[in-house]
Amino acid sequence: MERNLEGRVAIVTGAAEGIGLAIAQRLARAGARVALADINPTAAARSAEAFTAEGLTAIAVGCDVADEQSVQSAFDQVRAQLGPVAILVNNAGITGGSTLVQDFDVATWDQTIAVNLRGVFLCCRAVLSDMLAAEYGRIVNIASIAGKEGNPRLSAYSASKAAVIGFTKSLAKEVAQQGIIVNAISPAVIQTRILDQVSPETVAYMVGRIPMGRVGQPEEVAALVHWLSSDDCSFTTGQCMDISGGRATY
Repeated sequence: MERNLEGRVAIVTGAAEGIGLAIAQRLARAGARVALADINPTAAARSAEAFTAEGLTAIAVGCDVADEQSVQSAFDQVRAQLGPVAILVNNAGITGGSTLVQDFDVATWDQTIAVNLRGVFLCCRAVLSDMLAAEYGRIVNIASIAGKEGNPRLSAYSASKAAVIGFTKSLAKEVAQQGIIVNAISPAVIQTRILDQVSPETVAYMVGRIPMGRVGQPEEVAALVHWLSSDDCSFTTGQCMDISGGRATY
């Protein structure tokens, strides 16, 4: 019963498709008023319309998580339309391609860090005023198994996701006595279009290291995020939870 999110306002970044869409749908079906934030506002609007057709409360907002002004504008729009934010899921991310370090383009490295790490920081900072005022909040940062173990040819991605885990633990300690729960999750390979950005060899490497021998599904990630976003998650903070088919070693 505690996973009922009725009345909570949630923002999910990168929510137009894939994992973000599955998370937004799960939270909305649990009663949350959900903002689908995405750098592609047209795609986000299509997804939000499907939610509305289902009788759910959802809006779409354009948001480039790596840009401070874009984040502030998008989050202000959410507050104006839905109310103060109680749940934030930082899902937006890019792989940055699969390249050996000696061949890695600096601009691509910088972009990967900007989206995957700076974006998490900016979005967390943007919602903390609401959560501190309410003495309540749930933040879930989507890291990756690559941030725990490091995947070859994905150095920027691995580094950015490791940093997200460290940032999560730091922020969680800052707000631990103020009603705000902050956690991360570390998915292994999940069946989404983001795999199109990675070479078949890299995908095969990653799947080959999963004891269950399969990729995960977005709905499985959404189920874990739902718990972490709920009142049921009341004494778990500063953690990075494995959702990797058994791949994680810590």
